Amino acid sequence: MDIEFNTNEDKNKQLLTFLHARLQKIAEGGGAKNAAKQKEKGKMLARERVSYLIDKDSEFLEIGAFAADGMYKEQGGCPAAGVVCGIGYVSGRQCMIIANDATVKAGAWFPMTAKKNLRAQEIAMENRLPVIYLVDSAGVYLPMQDEIFPDKEHFGRMFRNNAMMSAEGIVQISAIMGSCVAGGAYLPIMSDEAMIVDKTGSVFLAGSYLVKSAIGEDIDNETLGGATTHCEISGVTDYKHPDDQHCLDSIRQLMSMLGAPEQAGFSRIESAEPKADPKEIYGILPENREKQYDMHELIYRLVDDSALEEYKKDYGKSIICGLARIDGWAVGIVANQRKVVKSKKGEMQFGGVIYSDSADKAARFIMNCNQKKIPLVFLQDVTGFMVGSRSEQGGIIKDGAKMVNAVANSVVPKFTIVIGNSYGAGNYAMCGKAYDPRLIYAWPTARIAVMGGSQAAKTLLQIQAASLKARGETITPEKEAEMLKEISDRYDNQTTPEYAAARLWVDGIIDPLETRKVISMGIEAANQAPVKRAFNVGIIQT
Repeated sequence: MDIEFNTNEDKNKQLLTFLHARLQKIAEGGGAKNAAKQKEKGKMLARERVSYLIDKDSEFLEIGAFAADGMYKEQGGCPAAGVVCGIGYVSGRQCMIIANDATVKAGAWFPMTAKKNLRAQEIAMENRLPVIYLVDSAGVYLPMQDEIFPDKEHFGRMFRNNAMMSAEGIVQISAIMGSCVAGGAYLPIMSDEAMIVDKTGSVFLAGSYLVKSAIGEDIDNETLGGATTHCEISGVTDYKHPDDQHCLDSIRQLMSMLGAPEQAGFSRIESAEPKADPKEIYGILPENREKQYDMHELIYRLVDDSALEEYKKDYGKSIICGLARIDGWAVGIVANQRKVVKSKKGEMQFGGVIYSDSADKAARFIMNCNQKKIPLVFLQDVTGFMVGSRSEQGGIIKDGAKMVNAVANSVVPKFTIVIGNSYGAGNYAMCGKAYDPRLIYAWPTARIAVMGGSQAAKTLLQIQAASLKARGETITPEKEAEMLKEISDRYDNQTTPEYAAARLWVDGIIDPLETRKVISMGIEAANQAPVKRAFNVGIIQT
């Protein structure tokens, strides 16, 4: 191994150390003091509930662990947006689990809590996954109600989705394991079945304080909406359990009786490990996002037997397209080549840039995968489309539009891994969040923005300097350098994977060695939702 490999390996492992430390901190939720309060009530913590519920030694793919990270500082923060979400296995059945974390502001809903819950429901709806809600929430965080209550993608959308999933035959089971207040009371009751934990679970449209102020009735919360009331008098809940463990055991029992889902029929054979060592990814991937590397070397460490059936290998070489298998599943891979390549015409093409020929190739390959019913995997390290008179005259816009059209209209499941750069329209063409990937995860080396940091900072500096000069201010070289550093630091922070994951532009940040698991679990989920819509690209540029 050479010095550069070792340097890359050290830098990438440092990023992973930082990632694991952040995830460990996030997993602490509202902290030890708040956790102790929950324990005193005889309750399990949110992550303990999830761990107990899922099958022993099975995988759990967390969605949105970084949600709201670094946000809501004035409110004391909201780790993981106050809710634990992910795809897990319960009684052998893959499902979506959504568990409120009562250690974080009593499980109250912040704006990002709604966004994260809706993302979890979206994944469940796309893949027809059963949903298990472990409810323990004080409802909307009132100081921010205007940012969470009334709009289309706010709190109320959850219950609309409850109804839509029920109509679609997607199983939903709710457990009321703590507070369940106001509008939030509809979530468990709009599920197919609702159970409640005695003495700690309660559900009502208005709590005792609000009832007192509204109609003058003096009543305690347990009598108002506890397990006895709703299991024996109102009939609102279906099952009563003495504690969290019995409640979770009951969910496992119900899940064991579900009928088998209809299959989409995606091809899968016995899994094989890559022949090339996946751990070498750390040494291959440059810490400097502007350095070249051969994307083939990463692909060989992600796919079964390190085997790639490459499509149009010698044409449009700035994008690699090919068929492979990941954990036995057949996939079509679309990946940005990050080294400089030379076309047969003698044109040198920059790594990470999409040219007309590569866009044309990728569009046709994507159509082929739709024809063959093969899921698509996008490996992003893209700086954008090629610019300049030569590219414009060559029709880069229509070729780029063709690729975007094919991505947008694909009916097979799409999965996106942001390995490095994800800039500008390249993000769109390579199936960024706006193009409905079933799952989208980033490596710690990812950068997501409209353009690279240095270009953006210089452009923003010119705008800011022009504004100051228009007001009669003099810009000294020292002042300009200070402004550039301030702009660069702010912009660079906004391009980090942590910033993106906090806002759910990606579903999470993963160790590169987890990539095979993410894609495999994602296709397994997608295989429970048969493809019903015909593939049609409409009017396409030729």
